[in-house]
Amino acid sequence: MMSAFRSDSSRPLVIEGARILDPARGLDEIGTTIVVDGAILACGPEARGQGRPEGADVIEARGLTLIPGLVDARVFIGEPGGEHRETIASASRAAAAGGVTSILTMPDTNPVIDDVAIAEFVMRTARETASVNVFPAAALTKGLAGEEMTEIGLLANAGVKAFTDGRHTIADASLLRRIMTYARDFGALVMHETQDAQLAGNGVMNEGLLASWLGLPGIPAEAEIIPLERDLRLAALTGCRYHAAKISLGESAEVVRGWKRRLPDLSAGVSINHLSLNENDIGEYRTFFRLSPPLRAEDDRQAMIEALADGTIDIIVSSHDPHDADDKRRPFAEAKSGAIGLETLLPAALRLHHSGAVPLERVIAALTVGPAQVLGLDRGTLAPGAAADMVLVDLDAPYVFSEAAIRSRSKNTAFENARFQGRILRTIVSGRTVFSADSDGD
Repeated sequence: MMSAFRSDSSRPLVIEGARILDPARGLDEIGTTIVVDGAILACGPEARGQGRPEGADVIEARGLTLIPGLVDARVFIGEPGGEHRETIASASRAAAAGGVTSILTMPDTNPVIDDVAIAEFVMRTARETASVNVFPAAALTKGLAGEEMTEIGLLANAGVKAFTDGRHTIADASLLRRIMTYARDFGALVMHETQDAQLAGNGVMNEGLLASWLGLPGIPAEAEIIPLERDLRLAALTGCRYHAAKISLGESAEVVRGWKRRLPDLSAGVSINHLSLNENDIGEYRTFFRLSPPLRAEDDRQAMIEALADGTIDIIVSSHDPHDADDKRRPFAEAKSGAIGLETLLPAALRLHHSGAVPLERVIAALTVGPAQVLGLDRGTLAPGAAADMVLVDLDAPYVFSEAAIRSRSKNTAFENARFQGRILRTIVSGRTVFSADSDGD
């Protein structure tokens, strides 16, 4: 069983006896991992026959699984402007508890992350207050208004890894074409949510029989499919790197599957909510299940799982979106959409493994090396020379996720009192323990 201590990143670290699972290298074996100066010196095959470095901390991890730290490519944070919902520091604590070692934050802040000064503020605040790696995405359009392109070149040169309008979908196809052209010239990634605001109208859940029974306005599938098909044609026209941020429909998966044969730089993501939940979970108007895109029919959920398994969907995201009680304790049609998810991303994804729906290696790949490759980050692997961002997990340990355990400032989880199998015991960033179940992260 794992010993209880907090490692010192200035000292070497040795993890012995764990099952090492690194999809980036196709590695799945029992072995040893050696960390020196915050980087992986040896892992698995490279560690055979090597002795422990002098003065090393040692973790005995028999029966546990060591995986790369998770990379979450869709995280909304209140800071700046909405610190009452979530700060960079509080989000990083939630991420660490969930085994997430790198997060891509969305630009939907106040002010919007649409110029270099705001992007640098987020990076500086993260360096000072965050316990995990924080990479801010910048807006595609100024103020997220969908009218004027941001300075993509300046922002990319400042270290921005991706560009997105967050929750917003750009309606102007001509503008989006220009954005994609500029992004291509700078090698920048365009991440776009595809939901037509006019078609969605005042809808609050999936259009269908259940919406009619509940007396709630629905959002048709076409609100997602039409802008997705438009975007893919524009991506083909411009040759940009395009990422469909969050698809939720079986037909959307079919569209992406077909276009992947033509677009080598196309990728797609799905939120853990749309892999785990369906519209029936709304029940008696439970506002924590009001999401965007809305929870779909069970057939669509199954189609998302199949698309993940066959590689049509590249990554899983938490779509962590904190809201306080004032925004959620309202009638369903008036509540804000969104749910937190950093702390439940891995255990909820492991349900796919335990049910036999998706192989474990594929689940872990979609949480680690997949998003790292999409974002162009040197993360998501346990290869020698990589930053020592790692997670120790007991894949079979059962537990109940309670509101009392939530580290996010907001409590709007779609998994309250959910029963999970797969407990995160330790999260390590650059060789330093940032979360330990033994000490409850203190």
